[in-house]
Amino acid sequence: MSPVDHISSRANPFIKDLRRLAQDASAYRSQGAVWLEGDHLVDAAVGRGRRLQTLVLAQSACPTVPQAWSQAAERVVRVPDALWREFSALPSPAGLGAVLDLPAAAAMRLDDACVVLDRLQDAGNVGSILRSAAAFGVTQVLAMQGTAGLWSPKVLRAGMGAHFALDLFEGLHLSDVSQLTAPLAVTSSHQGQLLHEQPPPWPCAWVFGHEGQGVDPALLDSARHRVRIIQPAGQESLNVASAAAICLHASAVLAVASRL
Repeated sequence: MSPVDHISSRANPFIKDLRRLAQDASAYRSQGAVWLEGDHLVDAAVGRGRRLQTLVLAQSACPTVPQAWSQAAERVVRVPDALWREFSALPSPAGLGAVLDLPAAAAMRLDDACVVLDRLQDAGNVGSILRSAAAFGVTQVLAMQGTAGLWSPKVLRAGMGAHFALDLFEGLHLSDVSQLTAPLAVTSSHQGQLLHEQPPPWPCAWVFGHEGQGVDPALLDSARHRVRIIQPAGQESLNVASAAAICLHASAVLAVASRL
């Protein structure tokens, strides 16, 4: 187990940085690190072989920490419970978390299946789509400029560990997406083929757009496939995260069938 450092002052530079990571959605970019609060996220990172920069524990949580987490950490910090509550973003603080170096982006695989997020604003939607991508076998997600930060605390919590199964790319422009050789597929509530009758080929690049404005017109024009999701009850549209789950499941079915 790594040596344990005890920090009790809220003015400590490490605590100040941790508070920013936990409460500022963009701090991970300036610090080059992300904050994983709660046992589920820490376990997901360690389970994927990630080294932890720092394992952070509230005093009351110390006896319950798995040995594997301590062994995966370069440093272990213990803080009083009262200090933990000052930077925790959870209504019921878990008392444990970890600082992880911001993962370096891998090389983009232009012909592989992917998800393109076009200016999605809601952290819950973004995290939910990451979970669906990981669950249905898509391993890279491309976020256009204007999309909620993929490594922000709220997106991390909504992603429930999916981040560590994905290659993530942020701040992209139309010129980056235009390099993809996998065909682009978009959803529409009133035009295109019905998804269950004619799903896009596998692999493809699914594009999911802004919650209010939809997909950028330039991306719409370059999409080779437009699909509709059948809605017998006649609702105007689906939440983007729900639509993404349906589309990615359809692609997963094709992917499995292609291997048989």
